[in-house]
Amino acid sequence: MKKLFLFLGLFFFVSPLFASAQMVTCPSDVRAREPAACAELDALVKEESEAQKEVDRLKGLGAGFASDIAFLTKKITAAQSSIKSKNNQIALLTRDIAVKQSEINVLDGRITVGKKAIAEILRKTNDINSYSLVETMLSDRALSDFFVDLDTYASTEEALDNLFAELRGIKTLTESQKAELNKKKEAEATARAALEASKKQVEISQAEKKTLLAINDANKKTYEQVVADRKAKAAQIRATLFQLRDIEPIKFGDALRYAEAASAKTGVRPAFILAILQQESGLGGNVGTCNRPGDTRTWQTIMPGPLHYSNYLKNGKTCSGPNSPCSYRDDQSAFQRIISESQRFNSPDGVPLSCPIAGVGGWGGAMGPSQFIPTTWELYKSKITSALGISKADPWDAEHAIMATALLLKDNGAGTANWTNERTAACKYYSGKNCYNSNGSAGVGLSYGNSVMSLAASIQTNKIDPLKDL
Repeated sequence: MKKLFLFLGLFFFVSPLFASAQMVTCPSDVRAREPAACAELDALVKEESEAQKEVDRLKGLGAGFASDIAFLTKKITAAQSSIKSKNNQIALLTRDIAVKQSEINVLDGRITVGKKAIAEILRKTNDINSYSLVETMLSDRALSDFFVDLDTYASTEEALDNLFAELRGIKTLTESQKAELNKKKEAEATARAALEASKKQVEISQAEKKTLLAINDANKKTYEQVVADRKAKAAQIRATLFQLRDIEPIKFGDALRYAEAASAKTGVRPAFILAILQQESGLGGNVGTCNRPGDTRTWQTIMPGPLHYSNYLKNGKTCSGPNSPCSYRDDQSAFQRIISESQRFNSPDGVPLSCPIAGVGGWGGAMGPSQFIPTTWELYKSKITSALGISKADPWDAEHAIMATALLLKDNGAGTANWTNERTAACKYYSGKNCYNSNGSAGVGLSYGNSVMSLAASIQTNKIDPLKDL
């Protein structure tokens, strides 16, 4: 039978705690601290691997109710093994995060104490520096007391130097520990995403198995009729319209075909590519557009231009100098070049563009479904034409835009299909930055990244998986 091979989400992640793409295991420090839990994890990973091998073996067996039910049964077993393994990983990570946070708290405490000590030393040093020779000679204090204070001054200066050196070392160590903590939090998020995918797989496979058992018992449908029903559902999915930003929607079947071709060139999952485009389309409805006929905000006002870039150069390739307005890019000129090469538009005026996002700052002017700014599109257009075997790249062509999105996501690290790397790539797609700031706080793109990952899971489960092998 042509089975509906649904995504299990049984992938492993790279992190300081579990560092192997092939075999999830505990590093030596965690194993020493959690020997029982690590031994349990080893056994669970082996169980999960064996269950998946049996799933793979059953994939190619004959068509019929019995073989399909056996396949689904084993898929459920594999997913349940994954759930147990991921729960164990999450428990270990949670405890390891607590240990790391405790270490950071101790370091933060040492920094606080050190700052107070420095303040006291500086106060004493200032008291000594406040003495003048005249005040010393006219005071009631003995001259020997003054020299005692000079000795104190020398010792306080030495103590100050030592404290500064210690605090610098503690600060560096604290930053390193916080970076490790962020990685562990990302690993925990990855494990939880895999856990949810496995839970969803159990629900889907159990529902599919229940349906097949009911049909088989009632004998109301032949096996061929079941397959025909699935093909009809697949055809319906392919015909569903897929909304894209600033252009007419296309059939989901076409969008998937473009995304699969882009995936073959980049390694980025089709579901993830389409999720980015769907997220951008949703933002189009929320943010609004600029430069349409009648809009007061035009391409000349929402994009940086030659003057901005010229001032950037005059300031020594920075915008912190006196010359203003300033930007490191000239989108206006790039946009004019793109329009001049386009057969779609005759003028830059009236071409739909994204507006600056209220409350976030920065410029607008992103174009088409992939929402590339003009200078970024020019950086990628040769890669797009090469990947598609075409002469010109058009930001408003669905196929070109999907390839552009995949190429940028690959450069952002999404080619590994790892959950954490994908979410990071999505955050960078939105803001150019990681999901978390260096101090561990949420970055401006985190909610965007989380939304994209949710959309990707939905697209994979509800639209792509039902089309497999049909």
